[in-house]
Amino acid sequence: MKYLHHYLFLCLLFLCEMVTAQGFKNPVLPGFHSDPSVCRAGDDFYLVNSTFQYFPGVPVFHSKDLVNWEQIGNCLTRPSQLDLSGLDSQANPQLGWTNGGVYATTIRYHEGRFYMVTTVFPSRRHFYVWTDDPAGEWSDPIVIDFAIGSCDPTLYFEGDKCYFLWKQGDIKICEIDVETGKQIGEIHHLGTGLGGRYPEGPHIYKKDGWYYMLLAEGGTEHGHQVNILRSRSLFGPYESNRANPILSHFSMEMQDNPIQGLGHADLVQATDSSWWMICLGYRTSGYLLHVMGRETMLAPVRWDENAWPVVNGNGTLSIDMKCKTLPQVPMPNDPEREEFNYVRRDVPADSYQSLGMPLGWHSIGNVQLSNYSLTERKGWLRLKPSTLTLDAASSPTFVARRQTELRFEATALLDVKHMTEGMQAGITAYAAPLNHYDVVIERREGKLYVKSNIRLGELSYSEKEIALAGNRTYLRISSDKEYYYLQVSTDGHDFMTLAKMDFRYLSTEVIGGFTGVMLGAFAQCQQTDNEGVVDIDWFEYKTF
Repeated sequence: MKYLHHYLFLCLLFLCEMVTAQGFKNPVLPGFHSDPSVCRAGDDFYLVNSTFQYFPGVPVFHSKDLVNWEQIGNCLTRPSQLDLSGLDSQANPQLGWTNGGVYATTIRYHEGRFYMVTTVFPSRRHFYVWTDDPAGEWSDPIVIDFAIGSCDPTLYFEGDKCYFLWKQGDIKICEIDVETGKQIGEIHHLGTGLGGRYPEGPHIYKKDGWYYMLLAEGGTEHGHQVNILRSRSLFGPYESNRANPILSHFSMEMQDNPIQGLGHADLVQATDSSWWMICLGYRTSGYLLHVMGRETMLAPVRWDENAWPVVNGNGTLSIDMKCKTLPQVPMPNDPEREEFNYVRRDVPADSYQSLGMPLGWHSIGNVQLSNYSLTERKGWLRLKPSTLTLDAASSPTFVARRQTELRFEATALLDVKHMTEGMQAGITAYAAPLNHYDVVIERREGKLYVKSNIRLGELSYSEKEIALAGNRTYLRISSDKEYYYLQVSTDGHDFMTLAKMDFRYLSTEVIGGFTGVMLGAFAQCQQTDNEGVVDIDWFEYKTF
């Protein structure tokens, strides 16, 4: 019996080692999940991302192991928290059609409370919200009124003190009253890192009596990198690590790596004392072009006592990470087919979550909630058209999820029986107001037609249009990495291709901006009194 117990004990050790050493794949959050920030509360990890012009703002993810994540809520769900008016290019010519909204989020946990701090463009107003339940509703904003301008704020807690850290030319810090956001004491200047372009995303950590300042430099493009400095005093001066950058793929060695643009990082320590880095990066679709936006990556960090942190041994990472992990705890996967069943939530009536939409779906700007319904026709998503079209940067009737892989099929079943004259509805691969590929159904002179629509800057082009006989139609957008295909079917099996378009015209390098392609549905019209609707039975997203 003694030997049996010994054998079982060895087997248990072996199984534990298998669980903790199985490695993982990057990105851990694929698709447009930029500017990640992470904190730990007990045995749990929480992560947030920037959402720019999309609403609800700032998804909140939960994990037990930093590898497997589940979205549990959003920080910004109510108009009182986030005003996204004025995103239209006519109102803000300095932005053009590029991304306004929520920039560079940070999440921190202190004495049982969670804080998320960010900046909203174009006002460049810094604010933070808080909650005791990260899966629930968050507070109204606490505005930082002494530091308007620039972006990338963070909070640093030490004892009973809270410090606000932000970038405005150089990196600045001062103590604040965490209850009010009011300034306490003088503002201290911490420098500009190593002098690279666009120093951003600063974070402070204290370890072994040292204050470490982590920040990104080089711009959130191919030359992005992560540097670290330290000081014996919170207010500096900070000395640079001779091994900087501690994370970068901007080298000859890494020039062919499919992951590029690494930066905007955050560090977190697990309960087993191991350290980890969360950062953004993007997978390229072709030579130095990417369409899915900046994604959330993970890497192990060795951080010995009084030493500098070393990321993954050599300051790089890969898609297939062969390293020891925390014991992995799988999280539920998003459904391949979204059936649009109403999910009742105990939230304020003006909260986006009151729609009952699944987490991970977003609209644009200040959302007109009355244009969306999951209750008027049970089991269907009903969209009411807006005179604001997909070409507008404000708030069209539009709802979408992220593209997460280069090869995919996104298919939806639409019932267009209640579409009225002049109304358009369909599905879209949406990168920006002036860059999207659509499959459009239109009622014109009493008849229904389906067509492709390619929007490339000032050019709007339809390659093929056909008449529809029935009211239920299957629309599909797919990609084989090189091209997007716009397709239609009457039976859900045989699809006709209406157009195919090169991926590059939706890439960040061609069109600019900070987000990635979103896949979803829309409804639009020219008349303000149009009473038509379109019903969507399901939206299926398959990756290959």
